[in-house]
Amino acid sequence: MNRLPIRLRLTLAFALAVVVVLTCACAFVFVQMRSDMDDSINGALETRMTAAMSLLDHGAVLGFADAGLLGERDESLAQLLRPDGRMMFSLGAVHVAALSGADLGRATRERVLVERRLPRFDEAARVYARPAPGRNGRLVMVVGESLADRNEALRALVRAFVIAGSLAVVLASVLGYALASASLAPVETMRRRAAAISLSGEPEQLPLGPARDEIRRLGETLNEMLDRLRRSFERERRFVADASHELRSPIAVIKTELEGALRSGAIRGEQRVALVAAVAECDRLAELAEDLLVLARAADGRLPIRQEPLRVRALLDGARHRFVDRAAEEDRRIRVDAADDLLVMADELRMRQALGNLVDNAVRHGGGEIDLEARPTEEGVEIDVTDHGAGFGPGLADRAFERFTRASESRSGGGAGLGLSIVRAIAAAHDGRASIVEGPAGTTVRLVLPAAPPGSDAPQGPAAADPFATARSQARLM
Repeated sequence: MNRLPIRLRLTLAFALAVVVVLTCACAFVFVQMRSDMDDSINGALETRMTAAMSLLDHGAVLGFADAGLLGERDESLAQLLRPDGRMMFSLGAVHVAALSGADLGRATRERVLVERRLPRFDEAARVYARPAPGRNGRLVMVVGESLADRNEALRALVRAFVIAGSLAVVLASVLGYALASASLAPVETMRRRAAAISLSGEPEQLPLGPARDEIRRLGETLNEMLDRLRRSFERERRFVADASHELRSPIAVIKTELEGALRSGAIRGEQRVALVAAVAECDRLAELAEDLLVLARAADGRLPIRQEPLRVRALLDGARHRFVDRAAEEDRRIRVDAADDLLVMADELRMRQALGNLVDNAVRHGGGEIDLEARPTEEGVEIDVTDHGAGFGPGLADRAFERFTRASESRSGGGAGLGLSIVRAIAAAHDGRASIVEGPAGTTVRLVLPAAPPGSDAPQGPAAADPFATARSQARLM
């Protein structure tokens, strides 16, 4: 029951309440109507008994002319019985004694009202008897009437209750669902607004209804929670931006000093190896600071981009040139497949950064050949970076674009888990998207970016030859 939607639960509860109320009301009407019909039958029997006793008191002989003793001849009876059960006279459809045994014995002393099954009556009959004086000793006067009409009327009433009650329950369920939907409409409005609210965008609040009810108080509480989350998010973003910005200068100074010590030639042996490792770690720290700054600016909605027509083939070739030596060390190849005239509207520096992160992930954590492919689509231009390794692993593909997400087997390797987050932020800044396409062998990370307008021409420059040659120095100018 708890797994059902709340609207359905409210509808079922409303329908159940209607069923209970209708059942009680119908039961009351049924009992009351049966009581009224019984009283009517008893009154009619009493009237006939009075008429019969009046005739006996005057010494009249009962005969067919005494129609007042019967209702419908086939549905009623009038009899004069001896104490031993023999009939002195009988009117109606029944030609056997209506009473016998103990009931007849009681009728010689007092009034008796019983229901019995009698021959030639389709259903039970109500029999009323009382002592009657006679010339031949104490007699019993009996009048009766079949209950067929009463029972048929009650059955018709039950059928009407079932039909009308079923329709009433159906209509009540529809009405209950409509009322539940109307009652939950403010909650649904708040849910839709909450789904559209972003902590990084303009401050927004959930809509509140005019009524001072529980739903409004819920909305006020959620708005207060959103404000707290927004303030916390802003503090975190400012801290990340400030920290990454402030770290770049001391890291650059440390690297410069270390490189100066290496160039002096005065350091040899293990100390020189340690300095080389320290310079490499400085590079990693510088890249981490730059990535954090990009994410902070993206969260703030101010990731700077300058879109222009770019040749996709040149961008992919540049990514291949940057990582081809690293791939060759592992006996792997990087293959490029893109048309020479395929253009995309993008920021050249950001595209170098995004493609570099994707190819670096494929080299670092993937396996087999690395395919860089691009093709035009209705949405724009699709750029796929595919490796033929083991993939992201169960559960990782759904959160791979989250910050600091890494597979457990790659934690010992390099990387802070920000590469795909940078790729998603850059794609979003271009009004595009980034997604993961799991295949039967390997994994594809797909970028969808806007295509250049027809007639556009890409600028010619050093990027076509080696677009990543100066990527690091330009990225640090962000």
